[in-house]
Amino acid sequence: MRVALDGFPLSSPKTGIGHYTFELARSLAQLAPGDRFDLISPIPFTAAAASEIEQASLPNLGFFNPRATSFRRHWWAVGLPLYLRQSQVDLFHGTNYEIPFSSRRPTVMTIHDLSFMLVGVHAQRLIWRAGWRMPWMAKRASRIITPSNSIKKDLCEAFDIPPDKVAVTPEAPRPVFKRREDPELLRRLGIEGDFILFVGTIEPRKNLRQLVKAFDQMLRNTSLSPKLVIAGGKGWMMDDFGQFIDKQGVTDRVCLTGYLQDEELCTLYSTCTVFIYPSLYEGFGLPPLEAMACGAPVITSRTPALMETVGNAARLIDPKNISDMAQAMTEMLSDQKAREHYAELGKSHVKQFSWEQTALKTLEVYRDVLSLKP
Repeated sequence: MRVALDGFPLSSPKTGIGHYTFELARSLAQLAPGDRFDLISPIPFTAAAASEIEQASLPNLGFFNPRATSFRRHWWAVGLPLYLRQSQVDLFHGTNYEIPFSSRRPTVMTIHDLSFMLVGVHAQRLIWRAGWRMPWMAKRASRIITPSNSIKKDLCEAFDIPPDKVAVTPEAPRPVFKRREDPELLRRLGIEGDFILFVGTIEPRKNLRQLVKAFDQMLRNTSLSPKLVIAGGKGWMMDDFGQFIDKQGVTDRVCLTGYLQDEELCTLYSTCTVFIYPSLYEGFGLPPLEAMACGAPVITSRTPALMETVGNAARLIDPKNISDMAQAMTEMLSDQKAREHYAELGKSHVKQFSWEQTALKTLEVYRDVLSLKP
């Protein structure tokens, strides 16, 4: 079996879908040495991504940039269908919501979430584009993968997709996420003493304005004085976030680190007093599991996908209720036994997730699809 996977997410610094794409491809190649897996993109991969693929030293894992310069703007409509027609690929896996407009090969499509359907979380242009492309592609795909049963349910209801067409393959923290301490990093970031940590792209659905308000409320109503560390690259529709923090009057207690490398995130996960992830909507929610893998107690939102992901191993909050969020942070910061309780629950819970299991379930989807090929 020869599988082509969408390599577009590896052409820019990796965030959630980029990590999913690489970890899945690597794990597939390790699990099925007799099969071939190629990451393809008309745009060159970042040097870091290319280096990681080479360092994996897997003879059945490769990356390829087709010479389709004139088709880059029409990759899904022209360039990719042409490449697949001329190649020996048996199946194409779109790891980032998209598959070719036309293909004689079977296609698998991963839909991570349906956030484009939420008001105020994406630019209007992207909402319009996803609004017609995603349902159309979902109906054309041979099979769909979602990371949670919650998203599968939403998808089937929204697009009238038969449930047996959708397979659920939970994701997992990357192997790098384990306890690690780096005092120099903390000094460089100006972090000392207790701190609350958030990790993720700075975008509207991560609910960071509400988090800052809750943090401010906690500081005003208690004697606690931790820092709030927000670790993540700048996303979209949040250009005024720094000004918002200033207006709240907590600039001296909030640290915006920007995009960090995995080893740096491990240090923050491992040394934070508590990790908080008050997202309004997720398809799965990897950061809470990454925090658990590093031994941090976790607070996260009482929303369907996140509840499915964390089980009973996290303190749950209403992400729209500032007082509830402030109370949860106050309790966790004030109660060492509670922190230890959730840290132990998290370390046990996260062991059930692995990229080997994700790859195994994905391979089952591939083989099932190919068995149905006429």
